[in-house]
Amino acid sequence: MTTIRLYINVDHVATIREARKTVEPDPLTAALLAEQAGADGITVHLREDRRHIQDRDVARIRESIKTRLNLEMAATGEMVGIALQTRPQQVSLVPEKRLEITTEGGLDVCAQEEHLRTVKDRIASRNILFSLFIDADPRQIDAAQRIGADSIEINTGLYSETTDGPAADEELKKIRQAAGHAAQLGLRVFAGHGLTNDNVLAIAAIPEIEELNIGHSIVGRSVYLGMQQAVGEMLRSIERGVKLRPQ
Repeated sequence: MTTIRLYINVDHVATIREARKTVEPDPLTAALLAEQAGADGITVHLREDRRHIQDRDVARIRESIKTRLNLEMAATGEMVGIALQTRPQQVSLVPEKRLEITTEGGLDVCAQEEHLRTVKDRIASRNILFSLFIDADPRQIDAAQRIGADSIEINTGLYSETTDGPAADEELKKIRQAAGHAAQLGLRVFAGHGLTNDNVLAIAAIPEIEELNIGHSIVGRSVYLGMQQAVGEMLRSIERGVKLRPQ
């Protein structure tokens, strides 16, 4: 049976820590527990304002985990330098606004192809995989392919926030079409943002999607259940979704 890799985003473990500027809870400890529970990799977003994950977290997690590190970051010179020094297995470029609470949308690849191609070339020079977090928009997918991205991560935020049945179905249709289009262009297809144990089923059922990045809902549930049980629950939900794939 086809499986999907699950990467756990531990940013909001650091959010809790930074609320008091102390040492606990430690995102590295959370990352190690997530690995023990079956996670295939760890994701961290090093923001320019350092609101949660800190530079030392990136270095410690990269050195300590046994799986793979996906570093989310803005396409800035500072962040590229950190990536080249840290050498995560993958870099995912995301848009970043200082006043946003969380990432509000996908990267506008069309508007900055030349710059992103330069960033991609620098990242690829260290054999780091290069991914772009984008909306389910064919124009953005085409641009991602033109600049030579290895993969895209489809933003599932709108789908996750939509509670109305027909509207949610329409967002899901866009994601399905985007995943198929990207795969046809030779891009690997990931997805994430706002996914929960309930809404992940339909996403996991999309055949082209091979990796999911999920953080907030798992960190939230782990407050009650513990990280290992929270990750285990998510893995079982994903497996249920995979079984819905067409045979």
